This record gives sequence, structure tokens and C-alpha cells, in this order.
Amino acid sequence: MPGIIESVRKQLIENADENSKAGGERFFKEEVHLYGVKTATVTQIGNQAFKQIKDKPKQEIFDLCEQLWKSGMMEESFIACNWAYAIHRQFVPEDFDIFERWVNNYVSNWASCDGFCNHTIGSFLTQYPIYAEKMKEWSLSHNRWVKRASAVSFIIPARKGQFKKEIFEIADNLLLDPDDMVQKGYGWMLKSLADAFEDEVFQYVLDHRANMPRTALRYAIEKMPEEKKREAMKRV
Repeated sequence: MPGIIESVRKQLIENADENSKAGGERFFKEEVHLYGVKTATVTQIGNQAFKQIKDKPKQEIFDLCEQLWKSGMMEESFIACNWAYAIHRQFVPEDFDIFERWVNNYVSNWASCDGFCNHTIGSFLTQYPIYAEKMKEWSLSHNRWVKRASAVSFIIPARKGQFKKEIFEIADNLLLDPDDMVQKGYGWMLKSLADAFEDEVFQYVLDHRANMPRTALRYAIEKMPEEKKREAMKRV
């Protein structure tokens, strides 16, 4: 729709605040590009704009999302994630190629990775479970954000007890990764799976604690009972 992206950007600029921008930048080790708009305001701007495009063909909405992603601005990527998820009931298997391109080309920090993967790709995997095999391929990538994506895409399905086999296989692939962003990602994935399979996740941690980075281990056991935490943290 002509003008919708320009309208979104105009509103983001009008609501930008230098203090919010500086505060947001402190959350990231890598360089990020921010307008400095509070998350609630970004959500409101995105939701209002989506009302104007919600009846457009899915591909047109994806094209608008891509325009937002290409900007490299954090707030625009946040809106793109929300718009993509808003049409998740229209997803078809062929959409995976679009999502994979976005992860490879545009995701450049933990916030855009998690914001996109938790909901959009998580929902896609629930609808088309065969694509869990693609997540295993992602876990072998040389791109840190693709590797993190392979784990955090399972956060919501894992809480429901789905994809247990694939989650443990991805954890195996990522187990020794030296990148703390990857470690936190797969530790979080295991923590989510523990909602449904606490004993099995606990046993996995015990079996691998000699080699599992402490960052990943702490994430995985975060919600477990204290006695299990103490056992898991013992040096072997």
C-alpha cells in the first residue's frame, strides 16, 4: 500500500526519544540502530498501520515486512515481526524460504532473532512439523544468529511438550558452541522443554554437564527445584 511504510517511519521519528535510544543501546553488545521509541508505542503504531493492510494479499504484507527489515532499524524489524505473525493462519510450506532469507539477511541481534523466531517461526513449525529438520540444518550454520534461531524457534512449542527429539538433537549440535548468544539460546530452549519434561531435561544436563558451558547450563535449570539445581551445578 503506497505510503504505509512512510507513515510508520514518520510516526516512529515523531515518537523518538534520545534517552530511550541510549537506554536501548545498552542492552546490546553489538551495534544496533534505534529510533528510540518505547516498545508499547512501537506496538501501537504497528497495530494501527496493520489495520490498513490486514486484508491485502499475504505476499503484499510480506513485501511490506521486507521493506521494514531492510531498514536495519530495530523498531521497524519489531513491527515486521508482528505483521508476519499476525497472518500466521495463512502460512503455507513455501513461506519457509522467505523466513529463512529474513533470518540470514536481516536478523543481527538477539532481540530481532527472538522476536521473529519465538512467534512467527514457532507457529510455522507447529503447523508444518517436518520443517524441524531445517532447524537442525540451521544449528550447523556459521552465522551466530541462525544458530540461535535454530533453538529459540522452539521456545513456545517446547513448553507444550512438542519436538522433544529434535530439541535434544539441536542441543547436541550447539552444546560446545563458544558464543554466549548461542549458549543462552539453547539453554532457554531446554528450560522451555523442562516445562513438560523436567526429568528428561535434568538428565540431559547431568549427562553433559562436564562439557556444557555454564551459561547454557544455568539457563536450562533455571526453573528447576533447588535440589536439582545444586546437583546439576556440581563439578564433575
